[in-house]
Amino acid sequence: MEETIIKHIEQELASQEIEDGLNATDDLLGGGILDSLGMMKLISFIEETFSIDVAPEDMVIENFMTVENVCEYINKKL
Repeated sequence: MEETIIKHIEQELASQEIEDGLNATDDLLGGGILDSLGMMKLISFIEETFSIDVAPEDMVIENFMTVENVCEYINKKL
């Protein structure tokens, strides 16, 4: 799961080149890796890939700050 999300961010969503690769603990928004549009695309990717619905009230920074947080959120929903 983690590798799938990292690969998608690196190849499709990153707003800048990630020189050393993306780590699961990198701050996606604060680090400038994703902008708000990229974050919405990530949420859409998660919904499609893992067959879950991300409710509006779940779209908080705590769930999507890092890939690690995203994986924890997905595991709760599965």
